[in-house]
Amino acid sequence: MGQIEVPVVRNILQANERLAASNRRRFQEAGIYVINLMSSPGAGKTSLLEKTIDGLAGQLRMAVIEGDIQSSHDAERIRTKGVQAVQINTEGGCHLDANMIQIAVESLELENLDVLIIENVGNLVCPAEFDLGEHDKVMILSVTEGDDKPLKYPLMFQLSSVLVINKVDLLPYIHCDVQLIRERTRQLNGNQEIFEVSCTSGSGMDLWLEWLKKKVQGVKDQLSRQGEA
Repeated sequence: MGQIEVPVVRNILQANERLAASNRRRFQEAGIYVINLMSSPGAGKTSLLEKTIDGLAGQLRMAVIEGDIQSSHDAERIRTKGVQAVQINTEGGCHLDANMIQIAVESLELENLDVLIIENVGNLVCPAEFDLGEHDKVMILSVTEGDDKPLKYPLMFQLSSVLVINKVDLLPYIHCDVQLIRERTRQLNGNQEIFEVSCTSGSGMDLWLEWLKKKVQGVKDQLSRQGEA
């Protein structure tokens, strides 16, 4: 008797896509701009969030969904900034999925938000494959990780709308060619926005914050046009 192949992975992804579409409709109806923030462990996702919250205080209303395998440490860091934060522990799972986000948003006051940032589990492989209902995937790459990551993990770079190259203050002390990162990334995704920042010194943060504010305004404008139609 021949083997029967069951397309488990395809079915999982299709189910996730349906839930992601539902999440996306909900975010759009609420006029909330949503980011799926991805990186390897230690690249600086939470640090970028903290600097972003500080830089946009009094300008945009923000909330964060934190994804980790264990602990609530990052969510506690974010709450000290005075914003809503919901922790998701995957208990070994290497990524967040749309169902997790659908459940987590029930704990948020969506009517009081302009921006929702989902900090995904630290991983350069699985998170890129799962749509959460976000508007943009944003990837952080620390210069301490080296300039070969676009070659080793191409899908993450292909699917991300934005690449934030972090920890540029360390460039004098390590071997990493940022221009090479840019060139390799452009070969995979010619439309990707690239920002070079340091969450320690604040270098480059102004350009990142301006980009974020424009994206939020774009969502608000779209909602306004739909209301007029």
